[in-house]
Amino acid sequence: MNIVLITIILFVVFGILLFMGVPISVSIIISSIITAMSSLSWDQITFITMQKMNSGIESFSLLAVPLFILAGNIMNTGGIAKRLINFAQLFVGRLPGNLAQANILGNMLFGALSGSSVAAASAMGGCISPIEEEQGYDQCHLDND
Repeated sequence: MNIVLITIILFVVFGILLFMGVPISVSIIISSIITAMSSLSWDQITFITMQKMNSGIESFSLLAVPLFILAGNIMNTGGIAKRLINFAQLFVGRLPGNLAQANILGNMLFGALSGSSVAAASAMGGCISPIEEEQGYDQCHLDND
């Protein structure tokens, strides 16, 4: 099949699905499946799909993310996050908005210790909320009414 025709099929199906109000991620999947079914054999589709799924799993950086988050949770449970916030407040304690600045400085220090910004954000986020409540900050709660 001609590459121009395949491209036209892909974009037309994608555009129609978007116009119908289908979410973008679902539109991408459906238009890709329809285009693949119209231009490839079932054996080729299966082979390409399995090859892409296997290459997507083989990423060492994706393997490390859950372990970094685990390390961050262990450090948070051990009290390192609270101590880092207290240490950071020594430097910025007299400035306006000191808790926000201490949060940023604590995240920098925690990220340097754990080796991951994701782990630092998840661990420090859980630690900073009780400190905000202690110091009288308003907590934003979403109403599902």
